[in-house]
Amino acid sequence: MSRPHPHRRLRLVTGGALAALLVVAGCTSNTPETDSSSGGTDSKAVSANDDPGKKVVIGFSGPAADHGWLAAINSSALAEAKKYDDVELKAAEGTNDASLQISQIETFINDKVDAIVLLPTDGAALTDVATKAMEAGIPVINVDREFSSPFAARTTVLGDNYGMGVSAGTYACKVVKDKGLDDAVIAEIAGIDSLPLTQDRSKGFKDALKACGQNVDNRVAAEFTVESGEKAASNLLQAAPKIDVIWNHDDDQGVGVKAAFDNADRHEFAFIGGAGSANAMRWIKDGSMAATVIYPPTQAADGIRLARLIAQNKGLSDLVQVEVPKRIVLNAPVVTKDNVDDYMALGFES
Repeated sequence: MSRPHPHRRLRLVTGGALAALLVVAGCTSNTPETDSSSGGTDSKAVSANDDPGKKVVIGFSGPAADHGWLAAINSSALAEAKKYDDVELKAAEGTNDASLQISQIETFINDKVDAIVLLPTDGAALTDVATKAMEAGIPVINVDREFSSPFAARTTVLGDNYGMGVSAGTYACKVVKDKGLDDAVIAEIAGIDSLPLTQDRSKGFKDALKACGQNVDNRVAAEFTVESGEKAASNLLQAAPKIDVIWNHDDDQGVGVKAAFDNADRHEFAFIGGAGSANAMRWIKDGSMAATVIYPPTQAADGIRLARLIAQNKGLSDLVQVEVPKRIVLNAPVVTKDNVDDYMALGFES
């Protein structure tokens, strides 16, 4: 799955700022960045930062790779570290056990690594040990699931769940406009409704639709699994004989969602996905999916790069600031047939 996590946080946008965000999303969401995304290719930024520097030891701890998105998180981090001769990576075994992950960080502290990249199985549960590492002089790069204290991380790298919803909603508005639909029926297949990340995605979608005078007419929730996606999508199709646009939050879940569409022979709508799986990329290329919204599987790879720079006392070469920023929220671009080849390398297998 993509993977959705309960401790992702959104950037809060209110009032006029939301309108500005929607305009920007509409202008930029379909435009790939010209710089290669970390973990996607062998390319690295063209700057002196890539020249070999002081040898650094980085500890990496992530969750168990029990679905596509998390597997991509872990593999991209390992691949990124291998690109640098001045990086020695100590990678702990992936786990969904907070107690075991705490033990892994304790080991990194005892080993006196130069930096730690940590995607916590539970941000709150790992806050104390991350703070301990920081107090020991070891910078912690927090990935995807935030800690509950600002003192637990030197830098935090996040995807943008609210932004995913905004991008999906903005694209849905474009579909409605391009097709000249007067009374569009828009549906949503969410993930687990109790999770903040799902709530953030749905809010962004709703807010973007509202900006163009649309709303969600039919909504169901699944559980980020293939089976639940198929069941939820089947129920949705039975309840809605007419649909113009469907946004499914998660491309791993989308395997089941698309199976339901195929079984019912329902393809009259624009199908929008979420996360950016390899399946979604292939569906876009063959025309069976209109678009997907990226939730970057390269966050830990970005964490590795940032850990290296921080441990070597470097900043980001494209910024005037001499230090790595405290917080980085990655973009949630829309991938369509026009730009799918640019993002294909980032597609993860479900």
